[in-house]
Amino acid sequence: MAGFIEAIRATLAEWMGEDGRDAPFLPEGLPEAVRPVASDAVFMLIDYQGPSYAQLYLDRLRRFVGRRGVGEELFAEIARLLAKRMCYEDVIRLAQLALQQPPGPGEVKTFRLDELVSTLPEVISGQALELVGWAGLSRRKVRLRFSTASWFAVRRLELEASLRRWRLLSPRYAKERALVERWLHMIDRALTKQPAAAAAIVQTATMIHGCGEPLRQRQADWCLIIDSLAKPCFDGVLELPDLAAAIAQARAAVTPDPQQRALKRCVREIRARASP
Repeated sequence: MAGFIEAIRATLAEWMGEDGRDAPFLPEGLPEAVRPVASDAVFMLIDYQGPSYAQLYLDRLRRFVGRRGVGEELFAEIARLLAKRMCYEDVIRLAQLALQQPPGPGEVKTFRLDELVSTLPEVISGQALELVGWAGLSRRKVRLRFSTASWFAVRRLELEASLRRWRLLSPRYAKERALVERWLHMIDRALTKQPAAAAAIVQTATMIHGCGEPLRQRQADWCLIIDSLAKPCFDGVLELPDLAAAIAQARAAVTPDPQQRALKRCVREIRARASP
């Protein structure tokens, strides 16, 4: 609920033109090696969504300031990957980036229909997603070209980019926010329960990127590894002395298979070898 309220506040601030404040300050105690990474991330996130969104990034980083087991190198990776995860690739972002390019044909991206609909505010997309699901069109592929080659193409991109002000009220953002918070929570648990595995948990963020069906597959693969290996280990119901190695083995078994057969088989083997 708190995240939803904050999303409403940030959306209203941008809509009313009140989110034009200066870039937020980096938190005190941030290691020197992390400061340039975080500084670059702040400006990227302001471009992506606005100063309030950049402040959310810094608030998330603050939990690791002075944290035992978080060296400068690990902290810098958390800062870098957190920024990438918060700049997820939706049609809004792709339109923003295309508008920054010189006139040209642009790239073609393939989305799922439900992925495009979920970019709209919940008040609009909620029923639309139900209708799309009822019609069996959720996985319908939609190809969009992000071209700046004509007046019409640029106007379309500007319209898509203008949805930025509503992004934080969309189902897509709610899902991404939950995934990012869970990733951060797993890092926190690793630092407490099995510090040697913290870096491996941090690097799992690289699994989730892109758009369309491949993105959905990568999200499912990440959840399977976390739910089957990391979380049970932290909960004390699965004993894996070298969780980092187990995660690396599972990631090596990932294939573009919607049924996740190779990954599931690998996870079963790892769990079978785990200490009783």
